[in-house]
Order: sequence, then structure tokens, then C-alpha cells
Amino acid sequence: MTAGTTETSTADTSAAETSQAVVMTDAASTKVKNLLEQEGRDDLALRIAVQPGGCSGLRYQLYFDERTLDGDIVAAYGGVHVVTDRMSAPYLSGATIDFVDTIEKQGFTIDNPNAGGSCACGDSFH
Repeated sequence: MTAGTTETSTADTSAAETSQAVVMTDAASTKVKNLLEQEGRDDLALRIAVQPGGCSGLRYQLYFDERTLDGDIVAAYGGVHVVTDRMSAPYLSGATIDFVDTIEKQGFTIDNPNAGGSCACGDSFH
């Protein structure tokens, strides 16, 4: 995994806020960098959020975003900025984003130690 730096967009930060960053593996940061290069954009960050929905009650959202909102937690991994909003941060503290590319599966995965369980499809958790 790549060592990352964490910061928040507010001047008033606590140790608890800065420890709530999501971790990104080298494979995931490389894939995100490649996708951003394909888009021709270097001003976007990867935003991960938790929203109500899915079979188990909560689902992940992973998308590129050019905004930084007040209270966002920002971590940098290999030149890729990962942004988490303050409402999603407690659900994602310590979670790891990875990218897998095997004969069986291709895509981003999220290993979340805070998830009590997930549905069979793997797209939502509780």
C-alpha cells in the first residue's frame, strides 16, 4: 500500500477527523490515475461516500468530483486524492479501496472493517 497524507478542508481539525481517512492500495491508485489520464483531467479527486439504500441498508458511492466541501477529509495516495464527506467518514474509517483484475472479477473493492455484514451482491452493507 502507498503511504498517504491526510488533511481536512477546515482549519479546525481534530486528531479523530484526520484518522478517519480511507486507505487506497497501489493497484487502486494506479487505476484511478489511468482513468483520470483517459479523461484528460487532473483536477478531479476520487470521492467515496455512504448513502442509504441497497439490500443491507447502506451502499457505497465512488465517483470523480471536482468539489471540496467544508469538513471533507482528504487523503493523497500516489498523487490521487481520496475525498470523504464528514457524514460518511465514521462508516469508512479504516476502509481500504483496492482494484482487482482477475479472470473472475474486475473492479474496485472496498474492505470495510466497520461493516457488520453485507448482502449477497456485495454492493451494500450494514
